[in-house]
Amino acid sequence: MNTNKSEQLFEKAKNLFPGGVNSPVRAFGSVGGKPRFITKGKGSRVWDADGNEYIDFCASWGPLILGHANEKVENAIIAAVKEGTSFGAPTVQENELADLILSNHSYVERIRFVSSGTEAVMSAIRLARGYTGRDKLIKFEGCYHGHVDSLLVKAGSGLVTFGNSSSAGVPKSFVDETIVIALNDIEAVKDAFVMFKDEIAAIIIEPIPANNGLLLQDGKFLRALREICSDENALLIFDEVISGFRVGFEGATGLYDIKPDIITLGKIIGGGMPVGAFASSEKIMNSIAPLGPVYQAGTLSGNPVAMAAGKAAVEQLLEPGFYAELERKTKNLVSSVIEHIEHKEYKVKMFSIGSVYWIAFTERPSIRTSSEIDPESMNIYRKFYHSLLNNGFYIGPSGYEVGFVSAAHSDEEIAEAARIINLSLDVALNPG
Repeated sequence: MNTNKSEQLFEKAKNLFPGGVNSPVRAFGSVGGKPRFITKGKGSRVWDADGNEYIDFCASWGPLILGHANEKVENAIIAAVKEGTSFGAPTVQENELADLILSNHSYVERIRFVSSGTEAVMSAIRLARGYTGRDKLIKFEGCYHGHVDSLLVKAGSGLVTFGNSSSAGVPKSFVDETIVIALNDIEAVKDAFVMFKDEIAAIIIEPIPANNGLLLQDGKFLRALREICSDENALLIFDEVISGFRVGFEGATGLYDIKPDIITLGKIIGGGMPVGAFASSEKIMNSIAPLGPVYQAGTLSGNPVAMAAGKAAVEQLLEPGFYAELERKTKNLVSSVIEHIEHKEYKVKMFSIGSVYWIAFTERPSIRTSSEIDPESMNIYRKFYHSLLNNGFYIGPSGYEVGFVSAAHSDEEIAEAARIINLSLDVALNPG
């Protein structure tokens, strides 16, 4: 592919932004090379500055479940913009989107809109601490919850330990309030509640961890977390910024039929616009200002353009058969690739749930924790990724990122995508 314009734009960008990007993974640091500058998206496809065309499985990191420039979402945005872009006051659009979500989500009673998934998680943690009167949190190695100071923490040296900061600029005092435990280790969770009796405000987890590979958890583990939190008067927070509305309208919460105390949402409910939310029972949410002592605010929270886009998107998710059709396409993609993997006897696994999938260069039948991911496999992934890219297949530039199937992908495009994946596996795994 000719990528001259993208390369020139990246050189310019490096004089404007740290590393030439406004979000680190976009810099292609994990896969090498230079990023493609995307100029247009329509349906299941995107185009870069040089005119190269790609079938897109990044979907803006998940929110574009309907594909790019969905007509109903686009029309809703245009109509909203014509009436004004921001008011800093209550709007009809907020009511409409909230009512649509709450009326069709049986696990929550009240919702508060914010502007990003990170902000939703930050607010949920503050709410949990304010509601319980406790300070400490349990998080899991391999789960990512945005760039919140107290959650930019990686595991320490013990099974139950305070973590270490994974970013400069995070005070040690913040880190000391976060206990980091390996996924799928319920005994370590129990030990933490013994060691820090009546100090733990909440457990936060991605019920479908999808930021560090697709680390599918056993439902028994998630149900055990629910039981422990109930017994210890701590709150269970499900971070469903990715899984919410992606594996079903009620997300992983509905899929596993486990009721957390607080759910964080984002991505899909904005229809491609910047939106996040946190939701809970009426009782817990009454602790939020102006009703309660937990302060949370935002000038652009409930932005009318974002709310209009979200409503137009969410309405389409509620159409009969939407999720069944999306999962059918995903299974077709996955089965075609697995057939090729098995035929070639490659040491590769493809994991999926709903419309999310992940390819791992491993012999393990399952990967439930981040420690089970072989870092050396990323060397193979680099070759695989660039073959995908150069054959017109776009996905997030890291072997730890998942892929997303959208309603806009046709059966023909799914078949073409499987062909490209299989070709790229051959390129990556056959050095000759």
